[in-house]
Amino acid sequence: MFSCTIIPVVKVSLSCYYVLKSIYFGSRGGILNVRRRGDSVSSHQQFGQITDEQWEAITHNDARFDEIFIYAVKSTGIFCRPSCKSRDPKKENVHIFNNATEAIADGFRPCKRCKPGGLRLPDEEWAFLIGEYIDEHFREPLTLEILADMCHGSPYHLQRTFKRIIGLTPVEYIQKVRITKAMYELTVTDKSVSEIGQSVGLSNLSYFITLFKMKTGQTPKQYRKTSNGGAD
Repeated sequence: MFSCTIIPVVKVSLSCYYVLKSIYFGSRGGILNVRRRGDSVSSHQQFGQITDEQWEAITHNDARFDEIFIYAVKSTGIFCRPSCKSRDPKKENVHIFNNATEAIADGFRPCKRCKPGGLRLPDEEWAFLIGEYIDEHFREPLTLEILADMCHGSPYHLQRTFKRIIGLTPVEYIQKVRITKAMYELTVTDKSVSEIGQSVGLSNLSYFITLFKMKTGQTPKQYRKTSNGGAD
């Protein structure tokens, strides 16, 4: 007989976020995810291999197909009804399933907006999935609105939920990831400050320098000099 331990919901600091994610959700972002997303054992279709009719149903939010199939998006790890009002995914990232059971078995999680199969993604796991998405896409333009749309929720709910669970707002977390990556680049590469800013998603040099100093207390050049033992 299996025993069950109740894990209380607590606010976690950024420093323990990755530890908690690896313990509770695994390296791919899901408690039940024992296979990589997309390694389907129940569907013959691969990512991007969908019919014109299925793609049209998704892009036109056609509710007539809600009882026929659901679709999952590789980049977010979330599955939806065809009628979901979320942003249209890239076709090559879409995978078709017959039902929610198949999608869950393949490591995907239900959309909070359209609740496919009557399922609801827990707030804690939703926040961790968003954190994982930021970790992988921090170089791209990211705003609260873009994240909410990509992760199928409202900006207001995302702001409150992410802050409650992770301890930072989504924008603060994006900044933390970008500045941490910039610190690493300044230490181990000879790239210019401008090149590093662009590589971490902060193409505006003035803003990059201002944000870096705000978060670290030093300009990028000062940080590089300090981390290299005072050498220029």
